[in-house]
Parts: sequence; C-alpha cells; structure tokens
Amino acid sequence: MDRSSRSRRLLPAVAVAAAAALTLAGCSSSSGGKKATEGGGAASAGKATTPRMTVALVTHQAPGDTFWDIVRKGAEAAAAKDNIKLVYSADPNAGNQANYVQNAIDQKVDGIAVTLAKPDALKSVVGKAVAGGIPVVGLNSGLSDWKKLGLMEFFGQDETVAGEAFGDKLNEVGSKKAVCVIQEQGNIGLTQRCDGVKKTFKGTTEILYVNGTDMPSVKSTITAKLKQDSGIDYVVTLGAPFALTAVQSVSEAGSKAKIATFDLNKELTGAIKKGDIQFAVDQQPYLQGYLAVDSLWLYKNNGNYSGGGVQPVLTGPAFVDKSNVDKVAQFAAKGTR
Repeated sequence: MDRSSRSRRLLPAVAVAAAAALTLAGCSSSSGGKKATEGGGAASAGKATTPRMTVALVTHQAPGDTFWDIVRKGAEAAAAKDNIKLVYSADPNAGNQANYVQNAIDQKVDGIAVTLAKPDALKSVVGKAVAGGIPVVGLNSGLSDWKKLGLMEFFGQDETVAGEAFGDKLNEVGSKKAVCVIQEQGNIGLTQRCDGVKKTFKGTTEILYVNGTDMPSVKSTITAKLKQDSGIDYVVTLGAPFALTAVQSVSEAGSKAKIATFDLNKELTGAIKKGDIQFAVDQQPYLQGYLAVDSLWLYKNNGNYSGGGVQPVLTGPAFVDKSNVDKVAQFAAKGTR
C-alpha cells in the first residue's frame, strides 16, 4: 500500500478520535500517575460524571528520556477529564514491563495502555489481560503487532513510513552519507525507523548502536564515529536528547556533519531555531498518551472503537524545521508537542 492510500484510509479514524476528544472536553477531573504509583499534576475544569475507572499505562521509558514525559502528560490530561485513576509504570527492560502489565491484571484495572517495543516479550501477559476481559490498547510502539496480540486499538506513528519520509528529506537536502544512531538494541520501532531511512535514502546509511541510558557514552561513541569517518554529512538520531548530545559530538569531533532527528521537545525546538538541528520528525507523543487513555473511557462508557478496531490512528509523521518551528515551539514550551 502506498503512503497516500494509507493516509486516505486512516483519515476517518483520526477524525473519530479528534471528534471524541472535542465532545468530551467539557467533562474533566484531576488524576495522574507516577512510576508504579498514582499522583496528581493534570489541570482540569470539572469532573466527569461517569464512575471512577482505573487505567494502567505501561511504557518502555528509559531513565532520563524526556519524550515519555510528554506522553505521560497527555495521558494525565485525559485521565483528569475522564475521572480516571491513572497508574503509570515504565521500564526499558521488556521483562520488567511485562511484570508491570501482570501487576495491572492482578489489580483488576479497568483498562491497560501499553507500548510494544519488544512485542514477543509481552505477548503472553497481554494475552492474559485480553483473556481476562481487560481492554488493552497500544501506543507508540507495536503498530505491526497490535492486532496479532489482540489489542483493541493503536495510537502512534508508522515508523517505517516515518523512516521513508526521513530518507526522502535527506535526499532533498543533498546528503550523501548518513549514520543512523539506535539507542536501544531490539526495539522494533527504532529499527523500523532506520530501515525506512535506508529504503528511500539514495546515499549510504550506516547503523551505529549506542547505550541510550548512558549519555556520556552516547556522546563519546558518536564522536569517535565522526572522527573515524569524515565522509558522514548527516547524523540521524531517534530521539531529542540524543540529537542534542550529537550536537556536542559534532563539535568535539570537528566534523562538518549536520544533525536531524526523530521526535522533539522544548530544548530541541530551540536548537532548530539556532540551526544546530536541521529538522525533526514529530509523532505527537502528547496525543498518543491522551488518545490511548481516552479510548479506554470511550470503550467502557460508549462501546466506541477508534479506527473501528481494525485501523491504527496515526499521530505522525510531521516535519518541524525553521519554516514552522516558531509555531510548534509555543506548544513544546507547554509540554504538549
């Protein structure tokens, strides 16, 4: 299926989700989650009249990865609006992530939202939740596997499509040799991004693995690669913190390479303004967290399925560069982009 036909098929699903969000905007409450705990933090203008629900949000967030703060903020906003107790848990280790899902099952939550960065490791426990009658939705990672694992809905970005669009963009800016930096081996979504870049990019693409939980190591590894290969003209990172670190690597290596990335945050929009980062692909993490939690409220109270239960709801990709960064930056400053 080509990208244009994929987009046409997904528009109704996105419209359903957007309409639902607007319809429910008048009803809200205050609730939020901390790692394996409940906590406050989301502002609200009222309280939903529906019965209190408990929803578990389980992600593969690594310590220090600010991308997930945006996902969580969106989830907390939806929870506040829908009178939901949100329990947030995260671990980049897939086994620990599976344990968190099992904990949610044991606590008899009303719904589970989960990322599937390593779907095979979560297949069994997600199956238990589904078999036990707990509705499960996916977000961010796992677009290729959510239906196979029995999830009701999926909210996120098609990483292959995003990677292909990224490769096209590299062609447009005249790149000849790029290095794609993967910060977590085995994460299917990250692999799909780099594979997508390689598919459409007409130049040479190399893969560089780094330890995403150790930023000094990330910097030294990228620096060493740039010193070793002066032909690299673009460093492609897969997260905003790694792009900002790559800026330091380029400087230390005395390299002329430019930097572009997947994902953004407040600091990254500033780097785009300054010209330190050329462009970023935004998958709207706030929207992913918001829609995932809100969809569980919609299902329990209305029996609704976003995407009809057969199509994912895509939240990206969208490019951010100097031409539109000022508009995006105002929302990034509030932690919603």
